[in-house]
Amino acid sequence: MKTRILLIAAILLGSIANAQVTAGTVAMGPGYGNQVYYKLSDQTANAYPNASWDIAFLRTSNFGFATRTNDAKAIETYEAGLTADWATINVANIGTWTRLYNSEKQWDLGSIDQGSAQYGWGEYNSASHHVTGAIVFVLKYANGTFRKFKIDDFFGGYTFTYSTWSGTAWSADTTVTLPNATNPTARFNYYSLENNAAVVAEPAIADWDLLFTKYKTDYYGDGSLYQDVTGVLHNANVTVAESIEPGNVPNVANLNFVQDINIIGYDWKTFNLGTFTYTINTDKAFYVKRANGTVYRIVFSSFVGSSTGVITFNYEDVTALLATNNFENNVSFGVYPNPSADKKITIVYEMPNGNSEKNRVSVYSITGAKVFEKQINNTSGFFNQEIDLGNLNNGVYVLKFESGNYSTTKKIVLQ
Repeated sequence: MKTRILLIAAILLGSIANAQVTAGTVAMGPGYGNQVYYKLSDQTANAYPNASWDIAFLRTSNFGFATRTNDAKAIETYEAGLTADWATINVANIGTWTRLYNSEKQWDLGSIDQGSAQYGWGEYNSASHHVTGAIVFVLKYANGTFRKFKIDDFFGGYTFTYSTWSGTAWSADTTVTLPNATNPTARFNYYSLENNAAVVAEPAIADWDLLFTKYKTDYYGDGSLYQDVTGVLHNANVTVAESIEPGNVPNVANLNFVQDINIIGYDWKTFNLGTFTYTINTDKAFYVKRANGTVYRIVFSSFVGSSTGVITFNYEDVTALLATNNFENNVSFGVYPNPSADKKITIVYEMPNGNSEKNRVSVYSITGAKVFEKQINNTSGFFNQEIDLGNLNNGVYVLKFESGNYSTTKKIVLQ
């Protein structure tokens, strides 16, 4: 029953959606040179150059760790040996090394975490309660540079060592300790092995929802081919549902919100070989649910490609559309739009078996005074009824829906 009433509300929403749509634009730059973090609530876009960092260290827990290499910089990660082999690592042996990849589904599983040790790169030390390094990794850069890398220790932060291949020998070792307390509002700390410096390469966790970036995807899902793609990953603090909606008509009937960070991904577009342009699938919508319960519906509108890296999309807050209530007497109820720009709201409800008792909608001011009341149909079926509250002042009100002995209230905003 709830599924059906949500579908009715979604269809009705189409007639008013245009007034609530926000146009979003992200510019990744030529060659997709930037990673861009976007916050839906205020259209904030923060861009960071791909070239600014090599390795990201999860910093949100003293007991959990993750280490990602920079896919957007086209860094390749290899497991090259044990820490005892550090001095004898030879890049000529790259053909025997194991290639490792960042997870595209979860932030907390980077390429360095997927080595052969107990914890990918290290082993737990029961005496010190630290994780100590066991594996040597080699990073290969797009320009042919090689760097060997190992995490020596983790305990509330990371101590790591690296060295650069000169073509004939390794440079002197550089050892760094990067505490988790660095950049305390971010999910990751970032480090440039090229510049021997910690860098800031993401905004605070609360200040972004979507990341527009280049990353590697497991193209066939079986590990046989990892392909470079440009697309969207999302914050671990949000969940996303994909919905196929012919004619771009919202349909929230069967949304399945999941945590995999690549649900939006890259395949909302296809490349046309004949014209070297991209076609956008405008029948594919994504619903992004933030931790505070706000839900945004996103549909992409253009993708320029590598010349400028510009991506455009339209989105709207559809939280009210998903906010329906079911009662024990099998009545469902919802209200939208909320806020209302013209002081007209639509009540959507379902009486599957009829209801012999009265059903009523009342509106109260924030002082508790009743300013509106209306009886509504109590026979079986689906109903939607527009209520004109144009005689009320702008502001916040409380709408109360009563069905027999059951009731619910919703805050509504008249603009």
